[in-house]
Amino acid sequence: MEDGQVSMASGIKQKLKDYQQLMKFTLSFTVVFSSVVCYLLVPGIAFDIISVLLLFAGGLLVTGAANAINQVAEKDTDALMKRTASRPVASGRMSPDEASTFAVIAAVFGMFIIGLWFNWVAALISGFSLFLYGYVYTPLKKVHSISVLVGAIPGALPCLIGWAAGDPELGPGGWILFLLQFFWQFPHFWAIAWISHEDYTKAGFRMLPSAGGQTKFAAVQSILYAILLIPIGVLPWAFGMTGLISLVIVGVSNLIMLWFCVKLFRDMDIKAARGVMFGSYIYLPVVLLSLLADKLN
Repeated sequence: MEDGQVSMASGIKQKLKDYQQLMKFTLSFTVVFSSVVCYLLVPGIAFDIISVLLLFAGGLLVTGAANAINQVAEKDTDALMKRTASRPVASGRMSPDEASTFAVIAAVFGMFIIGLWFNWVAALISGFSLFLYGYVYTPLKKVHSISVLVGAIPGALPCLIGWAAGDPELGPGGWILFLLQFFWQFPHFWAIAWISHEDYTKAGFRMLPSAGGQTKFAAVQSILYAILLIPIGVLPWAFGMTGLISLVIVGVSNLIMLWFCVKLFRDMDIKAARGVMFGSYIYLPVVLLSLLADKLN
């Protein structure tokens, strides 16, 4: 292969990698996973590979668009933090205009896929989620720690989007799943903010619920939200969405999550915060898949 061809192939590979980073592909995939599971939890919805793939595609595009908007808005602060300095817009490998163009195209295509194949209720919710994440939560991060509460709404809306794709009337099941993912996010994001407190402070982000940062008050807040997850975890069973097996799995998962948060309060260190963070990463797929498995049985 000639040098020019090698250079072109390398450039294409780097560009694809940049777009993958711009979309935060792994995070977007996780978000859309919850949407697809919630869609399959709707009564009367059977597994259909075409519908699942299209919901994944539409969800990835809208979520990727929201993440692109976030990176354009935070390009200067991203450049200050070690964890985010290599992002394509922050590093200068991609212009804000290119990223913004991608965001518009991805958002439009994603909403049209969801709207045309499923329904426009789900598409409108996905558009609202993008707006709330990109234009309300993102700038609020530098103003007040209430941004975590605001950001938890678009963070939980994928559950409602997935449910709406199968039930545009938005029955109680969709709202229960929304609440489950909504309250899960508080210990999850506060653990991340605890670990990255120095970087966030440098960038001017106010993410922890205490002005003092890594305090007992912040740890107590994580405990309180973990406690709230326990009665919410009973609701899928109480409303007849799933059976006793998933009730037990969700209950045990909630107790483990609470234990990690109590350990953070007791130890008050980065290691304990990592326990909450990694525990929360495992928690969500375990809970959602247990609900789905119980429904399928």
